[in-house]
Amino acid sequence: MAKRFFGTDGIRGRVGIDPITPERVMHLGWAAGRVLGKSGQSKVVIGKDTRVSGYLLESALQAGLAAAGTNVTLLGPMPTPAIAYITQTTRADAGIVISASHNPYHDNGIKFFSPAGRKLPDSVEFAIEEAMGQPMETVDSQHLGKAMRFEDAKGRYIEFCKGTVPQRVKFDGLKIVVDCANGAGYQVAPHVFEELGAQVIPIYDKPDGFNINDGCGSTYPQALRTAVRAHEADIGLALDGDGDRVLLCDEKGELIDGDQILYVLAMRRKQAGDLSGGIVGTVMTNLGLELACADNEIPFARSKVGDRYVLEKLVEHNWQLGGESSGHIICLDKSSTG
Repeated sequence: MAKRFFGTDGIRGRVGIDPITPERVMHLGWAAGRVLGKSGQSKVVIGKDTRVSGYLLESALQAGLAAAGTNVTLLGPMPTPAIAYITQTTRADAGIVISASHNPYHDNGIKFFSPAGRKLPDSVEFAIEEAMGQPMETVDSQHLGKAMRFEDAKGRYIEFCKGTVPQRVKFDGLKIVVDCANGAGYQVAPHVFEELGAQVIPIYDKPDGFNINDGCGSTYPQALRTAVRAHEADIGLALDGDGDRVLLCDEKGELIDGDQILYVLAMRRKQAGDLSGGIVGTVMTNLGLELACADNEIPFARSKVGDRYVLEKLVEHNWQLGGESSGHIICLDKSSTG
């Protein structure tokens, strides 16, 4: 059975056109509260990227969730993997991301994380859609949900990111250009590398609600390549609008896509003796990566397009490393999502 609203990565579309309208999103919040909430009052965390429509959709979701008796913790602009992480560590019943990823500002969307910080399975998305077909019924006033802000979400995630880097590794002497895509990573990514010792040159780190992904970020890596050469940097990183994709370029401005990043990670782990199993790509992954894996006796598997399907295949094989050429990279020993 086909889903009516959910696609490969949540619900997405043009703001003001169904399903990305205040009415529909409020109903979605209520339905999600009904499905994801456990007995008694449940808790959901909500984060967003920097689109101007994030304010509208955040309020609509909050109203629907409160009507279902669900408490809400608002994180503000935060990268998608940060929301997954905070969903886990605060023991929330679900996490919600308001973002349309690499799309222009006039689009937006909603995607969900389970308590384990992973994308919801199809069965739960079907259940939410079924609940959306029912009329909203507000719980009694004594059971209405409340809302609060998480004041140190940014600091907590920065410390987590730094903690994934071994203590012996220092970035002293490295000059790094970080393209934040005027998106959700602008308050996080530059600080992570600065605190690890690098000289950081942030670009496209001044969001105004309308300039997210506008000629910048992982969708338009030419801006990063130009900046790396201009600043004579050692490396460059380009995020997408919600901070769950990354592309790199070297000191010459040569692009390193997700397939190449996977190869570097796999080979480094193999050399260190800590590559767990093989790696997962998608049906769009460059054949060269599959052949290179075969040459180095690294198992390789393909999934459908979409990081949620890469994750499912990783869990199926009990492997840790997978991703897409677009820059979704999953290291399951570090994080539950891209």
